[in-house]
Amino acid sequence: MIDLLRRYPLPVIVLAQLFGTSLWFSINGVWLSLAGELGLTESDLGRLTLAVQAGFIAGTLTIAVTGLADRFGASRIFALSSLLGALVNGGFIFAAGAPPLDFLLRFATGLCLAGIYPLGMKMVIAWTPKYAGAALAWLVGMLTLGTALPHLMRGATLGMPWEWPLMAASCLAVAGGLLVFLLGDGPHLPRSSGRLPLSQGLAALRIPRFRAVAGGYFGHMWELYAFWTLTPLLIGRELQRMGQSDALIPWLSFAVIGIGAAGCVGGGRLSRTRGSEWVARRALMVSGAFCLVYPWLNGLSPALLIVLLIVWGIAVVADSPQFSALASATAPRESVGSSLAVMNAVGFGLTLPAIWLTSGLWGQLNVWVVLLLFPGPVLGLWALSRARPEVQAG
Repeated sequence: MIDLLRRYPLPVIVLAQLFGTSLWFSINGVWLSLAGELGLTESDLGRLTLAVQAGFIAGTLTIAVTGLADRFGASRIFALSSLLGALVNGGFIFAAGAPPLDFLLRFATGLCLAGIYPLGMKMVIAWTPKYAGAALAWLVGMLTLGTALPHLMRGATLGMPWEWPLMAASCLAVAGGLLVFLLGDGPHLPRSSGRLPLSQGLAALRIPRFRAVAGGYFGHMWELYAFWTLTPLLIGRELQRMGQSDALIPWLSFAVIGIGAAGCVGGGRLSRTRGSEWVARRALMVSGAFCLVYPWLNGLSPALLIVLLIVWGIAVVADSPQFSALASATAPRESVGSSLAVMNAVGFGLTLPAIWLTSGLWGQLNVWVVLLLFPGPVLGLWALSRARPEVQAG
């Protein structure tokens, strides 16, 4: 079986990534039922979503400054993180609506995800270094599907206890960790021997090219997770205007978020001929246009606006794997894992104020809160304009 897994490493890694990252938004998919049963509000949703982001940031910073991602086998860190993440996600069932324990368990989930997402990227590069943009596109596509998966599970289990989708996410995470553990580490990156200095994980930030690519990624991240957090609210607004049941919210939220996987894969294919930087720029332009224009269209047909959200869902994440490919091509080879981790840490740090602002102001601004996402693509495009044009990855 191990030989079979190693014959097809990329499908194994992306499937494990799908399973592991289903923990990320596991409570968002069951939020309507959870809130109705426990009397929670949109502010509580924002608080718990921020807890996961904060945990992820703390975890990736720890990995980056200690060099853990390059001192130990990526597959072992991934597998252990998946197991622990499954346990704390399951523990949330018993702590829901009981602060601060619910917050701490979601924070711990974020810590575990820091051992899944960046390490998954490193494993892709270690197993399939050629056409990194296209390979990473599959990985980020699975992250996107993993983010959308709780909405699908909620739609499929409508009328059943909200605890079931959470337990399903935990079971998937365990399965993903087992797959990666059996696969093992890839052969195409050097393995560090001995203890790395604390500064090793930050070495890439001294490279101007890496800083420019990271700046583009940071702008992208300001928009991405806030948009995903707003998606059920935006969908719910249009369904209410149509007089439709809230039961459609999880299905349509899955469609809007999950379609981003197609954007990632499509962008990955384009990167093989156009280059990763070309794809990243175009995706930022399209998603930035949606940030600016969408609120002004709020009086149009609800069905049309849902279609526009689906198109936006394709563009909003299509650039993510290309930023990772560009960064991995620029970072020192001996600290690729740590370099990607520190870029993730700062990028996810920017999601905190974006999610806090948009979820907190939804009640006052409604659809106009989307305008707060616009500075992200603008920053990303400005940062990419400072990158040297001859640098390409794909």
